[in-house]
Amino acid sequence: MPAADQTKPAMRPYLAATKDFAAGARTPRQFLEESLSLLEQWEPRIGAFVCTNLPAARAAADRSAERWRGGKPRSPIDGMPVGIKDIIETVDMPTQMGSPLFAGWRSEKDAASVRALRDAGAVIVGKTVTTEFAASEPRGTRNPWNLAHTPGGSSSGSAASVAAGICSAALGTQVIGSTIRPASYCGAFGFKPSVNALNREGSHDYQSQICTGIIAASLADTWQVAHEIVARVGGDAGTVGLQGPSSAPLPRKPQALAVLETAGWEVANSGAKARLAETVARLKSAGVDIRTRHNDERIAALEKELIKAQELSHRVNGFEGQWFFRVMRDRDVTKLGPITKQRTEKYDTLTLAEYRADLKERARIRALYAELVATCDACITLPAPGGAPDGLT
Repeated sequence: MPAADQTKPAMRPYLAATKDFAAGARTPRQFLEESLSLLEQWEPRIGAFVCTNLPAARAAADRSAERWRGGKPRSPIDGMPVGIKDIIETVDMPTQMGSPLFAGWRSEKDAASVRALRDAGAVIVGKTVTTEFAASEPRGTRNPWNLAHTPGGSSSGSAASVAAGICSAALGTQVIGSTIRPASYCGAFGFKPSVNALNREGSHDYQSQICTGIIAASLADTWQVAHEIVARVGGDAGTVGLQGPSSAPLPRKPQALAVLETAGWEVANSGAKARLAETVARLKSAGVDIRTRHNDERIAALEKELIKAQELSHRVNGFEGQWFFRVMRDRDVTKLGPITKQRTEKYDTLTLAEYRADLKERARIRALYAELVATCDACITLPAPGGAPDGLT
């Protein structure tokens, strides 16, 4: 049955629906048709997709329905509608990287993560909008909660599609905040795993700090998508990849948590700070040991280092992407967005010696964080300075 018209976005977790598939009360094809009804309603308003392949999606959902009917789904996400950030290759759709320079470009193959999702039975709905080369030049996607506001970048279309209920999960990528921020702005679950945790082969963001991330409609869905990818294609070549159980474990009470304010605290709005304070107060009242820069020297030391982390990350990315952006300028510099041009020009003169020094500095700061990790179950911090701001820039 088609989904009812929605004036407000509503996410649609997938794992919770599969009990009906096993009982024969519903099918993945029906779930997909509800997704496509929402696509028809929302896409003209939010512009989350670059392109779709709906005939292939319907055929995949039908095959999934047969497997569920026979009691042999390929995985818990068999039949899940998924979006793929348009920086990641798909065999049946172009990979345009948010740039006019790659309009219509096709690699004729799936990225490792996409291949894994197909092998797990997931239904690929389409390619979701990204900023130019997954950097900073926006491409017009709007926030489903308020069309005048940004959904965040660079995984803008992935977050918007999940928030609107079109996809139960979507792939993103991140260096600084490109999965966590749009997930936050759109009210979805965002997971940026450790570097190298999910195989990035076929993802066209080449820098050493990039991670494939997941934006999904529930914590369980997020966990399961990550597991199904790593179970089939592992992490980046030469690494152990993401580790953990095959499904989301039951929650447990943490013993100690670190609160990190970071450089963003200075520009965070009062509402965001108040919400974080409320969360910390609830944790304290539950008996969790809360550590901050005021009562823990390790956190105080790390906070000072994180103030310069963003510029350090930009410089590392800038050097690692020099070759690529020089090629782009040679093709047709007039087609590059102004933010892309500005950033490539800023870092074009970085030298190998400077890059090596930056890597050494990065390793030093990561070592400080590793020391903190050894004493706490997790860190909590704001995903963004506040709610999604007005405008699309």
